[in-house]
Amino acid sequence: MLIHSASQLITLAGSPQRGRDLGRLGIIPNGAVLIRDGVIIETGTTLDLLNKYPDEERLDADGKAMLPGFVDAHTHLVWAGDRAVEFEMRLQGKSYMEIMTAGGGIASTVKATRAADHETLLHESRARANAMFSYGTTTAETKTGYGLALKTELAQMAVLLQLDHEGPLEIVPTFLAAHAIPTEYAGREDAYTQLICAEMLPALKDWWHHKAANKPLPFVDVFCEKGAFNLDQTLQIFTAARSLGFPLKAHVDEFENLGGAALASELGATSVDHVVKTSAAEIQLLGRSKTAVVSLPCTPFGLADAHYTPAKDLLAADAILALATDLNPGTAWCESMQFVIALACRTLKLTPAQALAAATINAAYATGRSATIGSLEAGKQADLLILSVEDYRHLAYRFGGNLVRTVIKKGIVYPQ
Repeated sequence: MLIHSASQLITLAGSPQRGRDLGRLGIIPNGAVLIRDGVIIETGTTLDLLNKYPDEERLDADGKAMLPGFVDAHTHLVWAGDRAVEFEMRLQGKSYMEIMTAGGGIASTVKATRAADHETLLHESRARANAMFSYGTTTAETKTGYGLALKTELAQMAVLLQLDHEGPLEIVPTFLAAHAIPTEYAGREDAYTQLICAEMLPALKDWWHHKAANKPLPFVDVFCEKGAFNLDQTLQIFTAARSLGFPLKAHVDEFENLGGAALASELGATSVDHVVKTSAAEIQLLGRSKTAVVSLPCTPFGLADAHYTPAKDLLAADAILALATDLNPGTAWCESMQFVIALACRTLKLTPAQALAAATINAAYATGRSATIGSLEAGKQADLLILSVEDYRHLAYRFGGNLVRTVIKKGIVYPQ
């Protein structure tokens, strides 16, 4: 299929974009792209490709902007229930950590998720996955973490595998048993840490080889934060995970700076996420590392918190900055990467081009998939969006709606 007559064909060709290089879009005016068997064969101008491939099936982009599918690099897609009551509590002055200490927060979602059967989890999560896809997200990293026991963590992982199999949203799975300390281990944080290291991670690897042997191992993530897992516990979990061959991710510095960013990057983590209260020294370290920084602006927005990822400092340090929704029931029930782009321009002070690159090629890097997705280049998977507007900058300029007219996933067209 030859998709032609795009006002802007935004290729984002090249490697992930570091530091001040962020925002290199590679725009081809009046662009076209040739797809065969779900793979991009060639990009170029409409005139050149129509002349070169006169007999191809055609799809007219009708003078609208065309770009890679969004990659959402951090989500918590699978859960049961909601936490609308807690949202009201926050408006009444309670902090996130106060709600969590009182048995709310993650613990309340864990209770609901543990009580839900497979079909309930699948049904509720599928609706969110479909909404994400309709807003232009073609690949999403998504985590367990609302089970906090081996049985329910694997139940969440089973839902992720089924959703990935069903499609069209492609899922990059992450194991997050280290999301919080379960209530039954209150005061015994080290014992729960040991349970993850000695029992859960080996069991996950065995389970994975039986259920998904043809897929790469999932990421292992840790919420390194006061009230969750301290630096030593994080090191223990990462050491155990690395010894079993799992790639690493980390939640760090959302509320306090514990040193998790330095630890994770030194251990070769693919990404560190949140990165709000990160020290100046660690920002410089991240700028020299291969670890991506995933900013989640919906989270402080959802908490009405004035503190956001220091994106300008990170870019000045030459870091690899990506964006994600942090879709979750407590702080950021948002399925739209379009809203993330708009929010990032206002709160992180990114340009529209920088935000778009952070939501595509850099987000693909943060999920370990930049070799196959995140840009429109020959040999990559044919994941594309045709917008309803002629200029990509409307993604940042406007907010609250949906500017995606057509989603193309692995060469299959999904009109809105």
